[in-house]
Amino acid sequence: MAAQALSSVADNALLIAAIALIADLHGPDWMAPMMKWWFALAYVALAAFVGAFADTLPKGKVMFITNAVKMAGCVLMFSCHSLGLSTQSQLATIFVAYTLVGVGAAAYSPAKYGIVTEMLPPQDLVKGNSWIEGLTVISIIVGTVVGGLLINPTVSATLLQKTWIGSVVETRTEAAILLIGIVYLAAALTNLAIPRTNVTYPRQERNPVKLIAVFWGYVKILWKDKLGQISLAVTTLFWGAGATLQFIVIEWGAQHLGYRLDQSSILMGVAAIGTVVGAVFAGRVPLRKALSVLPMGVVMGLTVMLMPVVHEKWAVYSLLLLVGGLSGYFVVPMNALLQHRGHVLLSAGHSIAVQNFNEQINILLMLAVYSLLLWLQLPINLIIIFFGTMVASLMLLIMRWNKRNHLADPGLADTIGQHGHGQALKH
Repeated sequence: MAAQALSSVADNALLIAAIALIADLHGPDWMAPMMKWWFALAYVALAAFVGAFADTLPKGKVMFITNAVKMAGCVLMFSCHSLGLSTQSQLATIFVAYTLVGVGAAAYSPAKYGIVTEMLPPQDLVKGNSWIEGLTVISIIVGTVVGGLLINPTVSATLLQKTWIGSVVETRTEAAILLIGIVYLAAALTNLAIPRTNVTYPRQERNPVKLIAVFWGYVKILWKDKLGQISLAVTTLFWGAGATLQFIVIEWGAQHLGYRLDQSSILMGVAAIGTVVGAVFAGRVPLRKALSVLPMGVVMGLTVMLMPVVHEKWAVYSLLLLVGGLSGYFVVPMNALLQHRGHVLLSAGHSIAVQNFNEQINILLMLAVYSLLLWLQLPINLIIIFFGTMVASLMLLIMRWNKRNHLADPGLADTIGQHGHGQALKH
């Protein structure tokens, strides 16, 4: 949990630092969400391989190796200014560097979630996920706030003028990225302390073509499972919406509230605090009742649509806390249900890789749409109404889909929580 938290803090702080670097280089508005698009592309491109990699080595070792890849991306971003490149080349280097961080994150994820299913029985998965998701969101808050603080004019001036950092770097973003690199280093050292779970899996396939074919089979297994398909649809929608909402909040802060980037990053942290609270309450939902939280997704989509009408700081913070709380409450049980079905039907590493593949494809799609809307120069409040309507409508469709599944198979709910590890793989 400590290793995951440190690595996630660094990931989220680096995102803010990278957005600031793009702003300092006068890059266009659509470039920041497109940078995240390339980050997500790494998940999709590597999905067939990272599950096998996570199940080949002890999870702690996998987390150490992949954290080192993230750190390499951080170092590349740090050096883009000192290499004396043109502005366009520096912007391209930021894309490459953050994509490299995405490669590390894509391979890191099956290990960080897979280790939970190796350590806990099914009945404890919601509670375990509540801890992991809660801590992940806390690290998002801390990382986002730290990233915002590091690029704050006053803080960056202090770092450059009154600390040893000023003798090493020249700009606010270099100072921020240097400190973020130290956090990655701390995460790597913590990874080394993760004990082995002594869970072993069959020898993993190494042929890339066969891996892709096998992975596609895993994708079909989860989508054909009547419980897996609902939880997969919900988490896919949630993470796509969440990634887009990060950038919507930053742009909304700038256009609607007149905030600087470091001030808008605080808004992202406020929403994440709400998600922690929602995740904590979700820990009380038993796995068998995971599907009962689906209506919260509809409410969340409708609540987002209130953003254009709030201006006062207390109203802004209250609304973002509510949006975060609703999202945390409904995604944690869904995530636990999906991990349970994946663990029953596949294996820890492969099921998380399938989950990431679907979620990141939706992130690619939603960020591409958002970047297009920015490129078309639509007002941010109009984009928010479109976004909220889409989330609420899709959640209503998923609820109808779930109801039809239960009508077709009345005993479906009784299968939640049953054992049968790797059932589909054995067949």
